[in-house]
Amino acid sequence: MPRRLDRLRPEDLAVDALIAARRLLGCLLVRDDVVLRITEVEAYRWPDDTANHCRMGRTPRNEPMWGPAGRAYVYRCYGIHAMLNVVTGGVGEGAAVLIRGADVLAGEDIVLARRGGKLDLAGPGKVGAALDLHPAWSHHDLGEAGGLELRPGPAPARVLAGPRVGIDYASPDDRAAPWRLACADSRQVSQRRALRDVD
Repeated sequence: MPRRLDRLRPEDLAVDALIAARRLLGCLLVRDDVVLRITEVEAYRWPDDTANHCRMGRTPRNEPMWGPAGRAYVYRCYGIHAMLNVVTGGVGEGAAVLIRGADVLAGEDIVLARRGGKLDLAGPGKVGAALDLHPAWSHHDLGEAGGLELRPGPAPARVLAGPRVGIDYASPDDRAAPWRLACADSRQVSQRRALRDVD
């Protein structure tokens, strides 16, 4: 069995998605020679979040979101962009945190090749492209060595919060909820003007 001491434990993520989202800021995503620092996230909570993919119940698409925590949920947006989510909460609770932005810490040449010469990773599709992800990564255990790994990293000194992006179908309260979090010290944050310092 691979050692897990340098990785996040599943119990660290088996909490409400908003708590897990805060914990994920500053953490590292590692795939082979590419290392990314998570700079922006969105929480999709259980059970009353009308923006959550699981709001209508279990489907083949959202199956990974039902647990266990610490697994990947990767889906295609508009049939093009691979969107990486980290599953949170207890087994049977459909919740996850969308990874919206990241800084490149290692593997710049690989990211440049995958992103058409760009290192900008402000946007979830850009993160998925940088890691060369696709929906077959769903259910992958992010705490195990090899493949795609999620590792602890220094927490940001300042956190920003604001409404999530692209959820016009959700209720007004859920559209306005400040469940998008970001590292204040990073440029890899989308729609920054809508974010405010967390008290």
